Amino acid sequence: MSVTFRAARREDVPLIVAMLADDPIAAAREGDPSDEVYRTAFEAIDADPRQELVVAEVDGRVAGTMQLTFIPGLSRRGGERALIEAVRVAGSHRGQGLGREMMRWAVDRARARGCRMVQLTTDRSRADAHRFYASLGFVDSHLGFKLAL
Repeated sequence: MSVTFRAARREDVPLIVAMLADDPIAAAREGDPSDEVYRTAFEAIDADPRQELVVAEVDGRVAGTMQLTFIPGLSRRGGERALIEAVRVAGSHRGQGLGREMMRWAVDRARARGCRMVQLTTDRSRADAHRFYASLGFVDSHLGFKLAL
């Protein structure tokens, strides 16, 4: 499989939102992919140099997405960390190794930027995702908490 990674563009937003919503956990929290709230969010992400909304293309078609956030901090000797969020592979490409390629690319991107750590969160109910991330060397080391606002 030949995968190309690139920054998401404005015209990718409806497809990205559709991928985010194509998930039993996320479906209830997403809306109409053409809703202007998504374009507004895209503009904010695109304008922020610490944010990268990325798409993975297979044969010239968007087949996956993820968002990288680069977080400066004092801990770890002032090291920057990369947060990987909103990882999705299109249903037509699941089980073919694209997710693995995406995560390798994200880790390499963080390493090239000089990050000292890569972190991510995944829903507690996603047992398959937990096994997947562990197979890539991620360690289940922390308990996370969220507060919906």
